[in-house]
Amino acid sequence: MSNSRPLVFDGHNDSLQVMFVPRKMGRDLLTESAEGHLDLPRAAAGGFGGGMFAIFVPSSPSGAVVDPIHAREVTDLGIRSLLDLEARAQGRLRVVRDVSSLERAFQDGVIGAVMHFEGAEAIDPEMECLEDYYRQGLRSLGLVWSRPNAFGTGVDFKSGGSPDQGPGLTEVGKVLVKSCNRLGILVDLSHLNEAGFWDVAKLSPAPLVATHSCVHKLSPSPRNLTDAQLDAIAASGGIVGINFATLFLRADNRSDPDTPLSETVKHFRYIADRIGVAHVGFGSDFDGCTLSRELGDVKGLPRLLNALEEAGFSGRDLEMIAHGNWMRVLRATWKAEA
Repeated sequence: MSNSRPLVFDGHNDSLQVMFVPRKMGRDLLTESAEGHLDLPRAAAGGFGGGMFAIFVPSSPSGAVVDPIHAREVTDLGIRSLLDLEARAQGRLRVVRDVSSLERAFQDGVIGAVMHFEGAEAIDPEMECLEDYYRQGLRSLGLVWSRPNAFGTGVDFKSGGSPDQGPGLTEVGKVLVKSCNRLGILVDLSHLNEAGFWDVAKLSPAPLVATHSCVHKLSPSPRNLTDAQLDAIAASGGIVGINFATLFLRADNRSDPDTPLSETVKHFRYIADRIGVAHVGFGSDFDGCTLSRELGDVKGLPRLLNALEEAGFSGRDLEMIAHGNWMRVLRATWKAEA
């Protein structure tokens, strides 16, 4: 077993929320903590080279559709938090806007942070906000979280459920997909219902990407992907970032920290066997889920890579899974230089 592991690019974390969401605030990502899953010191120790840092607008207590004005206010807080983190990190983290910058960050030993919106509630129907957010660094956009919005419908988290819930994209949702394609913003299919997924598949020439999802056949949550969806992702040259949330890994959809790491490995193995190792990567959901105690936090990434090697993945496979597949997809999706 090799002691040298490739750096990881991770398709999704919620760690930035500790800087701007009131109910989650209380620690600084620059300082190592025993709380949560990710901060810069632990990321460096775990071989975390970079990833999508999500900006998320929490639902209101009533569960009503999120107000766009409120969404923009929270999103602006998130953007300022990410840029402030970059400024205070003293060269340890860099917000990246193109693949060459991400590759340089990896070479320099700097965390490459990609600005991601988890849900498009802050985007106006005329797409003027989208253009502005792109200039500020937005490079990955989830059309929905697990709720409906002006663009589409998200799935719920019910155990044993199907992703076939509700209608497809709205007309303005289809415009949003085309606008993202034009600008070079990755469209994230995680949380989107099945009808919306197939709408994106028809509309978008870019690789299909689910940044933090798992296999429905192994864990029947609506948040997970059917075999037909996996096949479509492969046909497009896309990628699935495997979510480390135990409720999306287990057959019984329970959030259980005693879930063995082998349950995570099963999802990597299933996707690699069905559609090829070129179409699977990491999509941890750090600081947004219950993790396996065996993994622990971002410092546990080498343990997961070891488990994948023990499951038969070669050194070249591990490099592809850790970051090579993500680099290829981002290169095919983003503009060459921003």
